Amino acid sequence: MTSRRLFSKALLSTVAACTLGGAAIAAEPAELRESALDYFEVIPLMVPAIEGNAVTREKVELGKMLFFEPRLSASAIISCNTCHNLGMGGDDNLETSIGHGWQKGPRNAPTVLNAVFNEAQFWDGRAEDLKAQAKGPVQAGVEMASTPERVVTVLKSIPEYVDHFKTAFPGEDDPVTFDNMAKAIEAFEATLITPASRFDQFLEGNDTIMTETEMTGLELFIDTGCASCHNGVNVGGTGYYPFGVVEKPGSEVLPPDDKGRFAVTQTASDDYVFRAGPLRNIALTAPYFHSGKVWDLEQAVAIMSSSQLGTELSEDEVKAITAFLQTLTGQEPQVTYPILPVSSTDTPKPAAMIAN
Repeated sequence: MTSRRLFSKALLSTVAACTLGGAAIAAEPAELRESALDYFEVIPLMVPAIEGNAVTREKVELGKMLFFEPRLSASAIISCNTCHNLGMGGDDNLETSIGHGWQKGPRNAPTVLNAVFNEAQFWDGRAEDLKAQAKGPVQAGVEMASTPERVVTVLKSIPEYVDHFKTAFPGEDDPVTFDNMAKAIEAFEATLITPASRFDQFLEGNDTIMTETEMTGLELFIDTGCASCHNGVNVGGTGYYPFGVVEKPGSEVLPPDDKGRFAVTQTASDDYVFRAGPLRNIALTAPYFHSGKVWDLEQAVAIMSSSQLGTELSEDEVKAITAFLQTLTGQEPQVTYPILPVSSTDTPKPAAMIAN
């Protein structure tokens, strides 16, 4: 018998006499923690290293300016922060984002918080890292509708930016490049981590930081199989899975024209396959799923249990798992809005935001 099965058997034999509307309350935090550590990791307090891109103070400061810089878009209205609002959980809390020409994007904007811990970026994993991700929206016609050439022209037309690039990328003959823009944004986004959630504190040994209901939800999250896909430091963000392993949800949740990772790989087995969504700070980032069609976290839990696991959870079990998910909200980074440099007479003029 595996250690996980032994844990579940032992836990069931030591549950408290009281129950939460039929959902057993875990009685031994230490045993629950031992099982949880098989699946999850604590978010570190230190900024993680990025392969091939040293996270320096100068690069982070430049990246922060560029993250809030609307002139990277053709309209000079849309910035990275528009869709990944750092004051709103790192996304825009919309079904799908609004981009250039007031176009509605095809998918829900994922949070940028803790994105550095994801295996890949975007719902279909088409960007291998944050640097590649930063380049995508800038060029997408439905988002910022710019080009690498235009971005470089804008940045080189502003002397203060030229100085910042020279400082952030010392020794380069021509530091103001589209690639360096993306590297700077990547370095800044690496700092957007949310440590010290109550769940992290529980993993680190605090037996009283989570309520009995939340610990019951954690036990259910593990034992029902949620943790098989949603695991690791970001409680997800790694691995690709069909949406509807057991039963596909309705078209209102799973739009039939969005086949997910199939668009990246052109492999039939990747039809309706998406990256497992990271669940850190999930309570802050409604609406849910790539379609953004579900606004209630309890409803999202119920849909996932039936579609992915073939399990019909009771109302109390859904509430317990949802309560556990609330413990994943960490300490959000305090980011001061940067003062951006003034345009020059050579800075390209904004393109009109004409509705299509």
